[in-house]
Amino acid sequence: MNERTMNAAVLYGKEDLRLERTEVPAAGPGEIVVRVVAALTCGTDLKVYRRGYHARMLNPPIPFGHELAGLVSELGAGVTKFKVGDRVVPLNSAPCDICYFCHKNQQNLCEDLLFNNGAYADYILIPERIVEKNTLLVPEAVPLEHAALTEPLACVIRGLEESGARPADSMIVIGAGPIGLMFIHAAALAGVEVIAVVKRADQVAAAKLFGAAQVLQLSPEQTADEIVAAARGMTPQARGADVVIEAVATPATWEQAVAMVRKGGTVNFFGGPPSGTIVALDTNRLHYGDITLKASFHHTPATSRTAFELIADGRFKAAEYLTGRAKLQALPEVFHRMLTRSSAAGTPDIKTVVEMSAA
Repeated sequence: MNERTMNAAVLYGKEDLRLERTEVPAAGPGEIVVRVVAALTCGTDLKVYRRGYHARMLNPPIPFGHELAGLVSELGAGVTKFKVGDRVVPLNSAPCDICYFCHKNQQNLCEDLLFNNGAYADYILIPERIVEKNTLLVPEAVPLEHAALTEPLACVIRGLEESGARPADSMIVIGAGPIGLMFIHAAALAGVEVIAVVKRADQVAAAKLFGAAQVLQLSPEQTADEIVAAARGMTPQARGADVVIEAVATPATWEQAVAMVRKGGTVNFFGGPPSGTIVALDTNRLHYGDITLKASFHHTPATSRTAFELIADGRFKAAEYLTGRAKLQALPEVFHRMLTRSSAAGTPDIKTVVEMSAA
């Protein structure tokens, strides 16, 4: 094997993921090269794989994947924060900190938000800005595959902060995919009483494992009104939840989220449907119910650090979140399985650790 080439997954379009031999990147000024030890499958990556693009983060053909942790293998000129061999988790973006939105403390909306992809590869180049602003040292006691959970958890932490949930509040989380389960767990750790709305039996067990106080499993026969009534019935005096998190990304669940929240409550539309999707909302209920509607996107350096601390101190059940393992060569098969939701009977399929040949 040529020492300057590596295995990498490249997305070419809708459900078109290819493994290729590419050049190992070289670090320029301010940059580092990281040998990827573990990369994680992700709901966002699955959405991109299904649609063939992402409006903000990538357009194919492009190296794929963005949740990773590994070892610094090369330093560019001027890098002093890290040394070769350091265990690191590089986040997938960094803001400019000089634009209008950065000055408004909305770094997730930065006009020049720099994204980085290519986690499904033996090595990845980390740009100077991400090296400086959003790459974290991982203590020896923290497994690198656990540290790789930092990016999605950082998005969830920001969503929770934006939703204003407080200890003892009630929260309905619609959806028990990777992000929905992460919301359930992070909210429960913050002392919130979580009601999970799920579809499958394996999701019931997973929701309880990660801290849901109550779980509503839907049946195909239920109407939208029946689903809303059942969820509201699990809240105090059936008035609706203080906060509702939508983590499915369909028009139906967006509309149900608004119907499940109490007067004066907050809905966070965390799941993003495709561009052009239209939903119908009862304006009378919104206005006279004094309901706050939010939509949270991405993370910031601050929420990345909050998420990392939650993982590093052991409160977050990282090991339970990683439910599968696969070699990079099997990645196309892994994404096909995720797309069809085929897994062992009764076994929750949350995240797969993708191990690299160079590791």
